[in-house]
Amino acid sequence: MMSVKRLISLLVTAAFLAQGCTSGGSGKTQQEGEKKAETPGVAAAAPVEVNAEALLLINELEQTGDYVNSREFPSLIKASVVHDEAGAGNHIIDLRPAAEYARGHIQGAVSVAFEALPEYLESKIKPFEFDKVILVCASGQVSSYAASLLRIMGYGNVYALRWGMSSWNRALAEEYWLKGISAAYESRLETSDQPAATPGDLPQLNTGLTTGGEILDRRFRQLMSEGSQVAQITAAEVFADPGKYYIINFERKDKYESGHIPGAVRYKPAGTLGILPEMETIPHDKPVVVYCGTGHNSAFATAYLRLFGWDAKTLVYGNNAFMHDKMINDRASLSWLPFTQEEIHDYPLAK
Repeated sequence: MMSVKRLISLLVTAAFLAQGCTSGGSGKTQQEGEKKAETPGVAAAAPVEVNAEALLLINELEQTGDYVNSREFPSLIKASVVHDEAGAGNHIIDLRPAAEYARGHIQGAVSVAFEALPEYLESKIKPFEFDKVILVCASGQVSSYAASLLRIMGYGNVYALRWGMSSWNRALAEEYWLKGISAAYESRLETSDQPAATPGDLPQLNTGLTTGGEILDRRFRQLMSEGSQVAQITAAEVFADPGKYYIINFERKDKYESGHIPGAVRYKPAGTLGILPEMETIPHDKPVVVYCGTGHNSAFATAYLRLFGWDAKTLVYGNNAFMHDKMINDRASLSWLPFTQEEIHDYPLAK
């Protein structure tokens, strides 16, 4: 059987010859994307034309490791591990504003602004001389987004601190995660399945570049320069008018069916990113909100979607931000990961 990479390469070549390509046989298979079986007697949907730059980027990412479908995705690390490995060859980068860093940070951590990360990694240090490069922020939302972009760019030893500095020190948890958890919208959850949108082309990147490597580098630098706030959204904003967004529930099926944001469509965490038949069903005529239990996994996924041009936003704190009590009650049966006191350590802060 022809390999996926070989198949995509052939399709990319055809795209340039024909000024367009269909996705019927490109990318990973429908089965890998957990697509539903065809209904007898119903005509198959017409093939979707996928623009050449998107195909080049898909091909580039698969050839360079297909990070989003690897066992390393998402690349998170616990505070206890960071604490126990102190002085063991790791490098910690604190992405919080300089004033917050000055109030207290992990011993040995350096302060680097999100937008300055590319220059710092390219000219200030040699990242691969460290065992791990660990990104930290207040809650783990920004560091997860940044870690995803860096991993996609080939920085294979980058990790985001799970729960951020809220898991490192109790005082910081009280400022961030403990204020972020809420059950305010539990009464508005729905349990009915929502169908995905009609397949269409991926966003047009319009870089004018002709190789996947060039497109990847251009998009990466654009995303880093625009900062992290454009890639975040709160539960209050989403519940104020869910219809304004295409909402992606990035969770297991049983968790989705137990209650989700009105209108949310479930996409399989390990069967969506990089799989053209699935990505084609994500529209780009409105903002896309991605959410999971904690906001960590969705931040990693949001980085990938923004790389391809979607106006994607991760819902900060995830389900914890709107159905925390339900997560606590259903923790045993659904393996939820609610933020609780047990996640908080009382490790010292350097000043």
